[in-house]
Amino acid sequence: MHMKQSLCYPIFRSKYVSLDELFGVASEIGYAAVELWDRGDDLEEVVGTAKAHGLVVASMTGHASLPDGLNKRSNHDRIEAELKDSIDIAASYAIPGLICFSGNRQPYQSELEAIEATADGLRRIAPYAEERGVNLNVELLNSKVNHPGYQCDHTAWGVAVCERVNSPRVKLLYDIYHMQIMEGDIIRTIRENIKWIGHFHTAGNPGRNDMDDTQELNYAGICRAIAATGYDLYVGHEFVPKGDLIEAIRATFSLCDQG
Repeated sequence: MHMKQSLCYPIFRSKYVSLDELFGVASEIGYAAVELWDRGDDLEEVVGTAKAHGLVVASMTGHASLPDGLNKRSNHDRIEAELKDSIDIAASYAIPGLICFSGNRQPYQSELEAIEATADGLRRIAPYAEERGVNLNVELLNSKVNHPGYQCDHTAWGVAVCERVNSPRVKLLYDIYHMQIMEGDIIRTIRENIKWIGHFHTAGNPGRNDMDDTQELNYAGICRAIAATGYDLYVGHEFVPKGDLIEAIRATFSLCDQG
C-alpha cells in the first residue's frame, strides 16, 4: 500500500500561487489530501477547492490554545464544547481527524497526574467522536526547540494517555520532526506504537525545511516503514520550503511515495 500524502495548507500558502493552482498541482502530483490548522473563515473555500481537485481535507485543529490544553482540568468544559463543535464540522466535511493538545506542564502536577487529567478530558468527548466517526489526535511536539514547556513531548507519554482512554477514536499525531528532536529511534517507535497513531507530520531536522540531504532523517526509509505497517490514514507534510514551492512539494512526494 502506497502512502497517502497530504499538504498542510497554511504552511504552503503563497501570494504567488493561488489556492486553486496549489491544489490542482498537488492533485496532479499525486497528493491525496490537504490539511488546515484551524477552522477559520476560509474553511468552506478550502474544502470546496480541495473537493474540486479530488483531494480530501485530512485534518484540522480541534480546540483552541496549544499551551493551555487538556492537562488542566479547569479547561475540560471549554475544550469539550470546542471539540464537540469541531467534531460536527469535521463530520459534515468528511474530515477524518482533529488535532488536540496536552498543554504545557503545570508546576502543581506530576507527570502521572497530568496524564490522568488529559485522559479524563478526552474520555468526556470520546463517545461523541466515536459516534461521528472522527479521530481525536493528540499531537506530539518537541519542548526543546519549538514549544518550551509542552507536556506531550514523548511518545510514551502520549501512548499512556491513549491507553487510559481506550477509545478507537483517541490516537496520536506523531510528528516525525518533533520526535526526532526529543527521542529519535523513529522507525522502531512507529512500528511499536502504530495502533495508537492516527496521523503523521513531517519536516527535515534541523531547520524544519525540506527533507533533503542537508538534514538527518531518512524519510524514504521512514515512509517505507510506515507503509509496511498497513497504516492507511495520512502523512502530512509540514515543512518550510527553502526554494520553489512547487518543486519542493513535487520532490517531497517522490521521496515519500513508498509502499
